[in-house]
Amino acid sequence: MTIKILALSGSQRAASFNALLARAAANGAAAEGAEISFLDWRDYAMPLYDPDLERAEGLPEAVLRFKALLKAHQGFLIASPEYNGSLTPLLKNAIDWATRPAAGDPPMVCFKHKVIGLLSTSPGVFGGHTGLVHLRAILSRLGSFVLPEQYPVGEAGKLFDEQGELRDPKLKAIAESIGARAATVLRSWPDATS
Repeated sequence: MTIKILALSGSQRAASFNALLARAAANGAAAEGAEISFLDWRDYAMPLYDPDLERAEGLPEAVLRFKALLKAHQGFLIASPEYNGSLTPLLKNAIDWATRPAAGDPPMVCFKHKVIGLLSTSPGVFGGHTGLVHLRAILSRLGSFVLPEQYPVGEAGKLFDEQGELRDPKLKAIAESIGARAATVLRSWPDATS
């Protein structure tokens, strides 16, 4: 069975440090044989969640495509900055839309039984830890298995070289280990094909 893992950042900023961190984790998953996809939020521009809009028009086309992308992968690697002590509004809005049922969807199909690795970086010294606490609680509530290991790392502006690689070999190994762990768990995960 091919293990498919989606790597994404909680930021859509073009020069996002979290996108670079997600890519580092994805390298670890790829080394364990996983097939990796990367999410570009600009391909999935979703409106702010609005139940009146959903009732009147159904799920927006970008939401349907986003849900299809999530359903096509058994695991996710999410690196998200922390905004005001929580996850980003971009990521929360996308999760909220993805939990809305489309025709024929079982409950929480985009998240149930998924294996998820979490990472974060921020300019501060705590690296976005509090945001990961909130994100873990949400994803666990939706039926995902969130790896116990997570990786918040501070001083984001100093971490990466001009090629977008982590400068410190030890930090690089830690980031890659999150991705590798997701892939190895999925290899024996009983629900990986459901």
